[in-house]
Amino acid sequence: MTNKLNKNERGFALPLVLLLLVVMTIMGMTLVTITSNEHKANTDKDVSQQSFYAAESGIAVAKKWMMDNTSTLSGSQSNLETRGLKFCKASFFPNLKTATGFHFDSKSLNQVISASGDEAKRLSKFSFEYFITYSPNSSGVPTIKTKTVASTEGSSVTQGTAYKSAATSSATYYTIYSCGCNNTASSCRAQNNIIIPLEAVVTLVKE
Repeated sequence: MTNKLNKNERGFALPLVLLLLVVMTIMGMTLVTITSNEHKANTDKDVSQQSFYAAESGIAVAKKWMMDNTSTLSGSQSNLETRGLKFCKASFFPNLKTATGFHFDSKSLNQVISASGDEAKRLSKFSFEYFITYSPNSSGVPTIKTKTVASTEGSSVTQGTAYKSAATSSATYYTIYSCGCNNTASSCRAQNNIIIPLEAVVTLVKE
């Protein structure tokens, strides 16, 4: 009786080992996939966050430019895309139809943030591009909009005596559109890179 049972059990170990091997292989591949996806998600999050900071840097640089060049922020605007606007497009902003404005610029972060060594190399891989327009109307077209304001409203940008808070002043609204990118300013392209758009409304108050 014993010999008969042993004979029936011959070859049972091999299929069991193969089954366990398949199960362990599937579990291993699943674990590797999950780990890889989590690593990629964390990397994408870090890159998006740095691109967001780059866009914020663009807004800060644009405000500084406005403070130094208030005399040029009036009159007619031009199509900035035909003048060389690279990756910060009007299509990134739901309330804007056309990238017409007064001024645009683009820089890599290492050009505006002092750093050296590995930090400078890392900053060089991120950039921003911004453009300045009149704030758009309800149709998404940049249009001059002014109103009379009291001195308590103040202004977000002041320069000299031409633009300052007064008892009764005329306020003009501008919008800065800025895009941060995970590539250099010269190489960034919407179809290849992560681009984070931001906008900020700036009020210039003229006495």
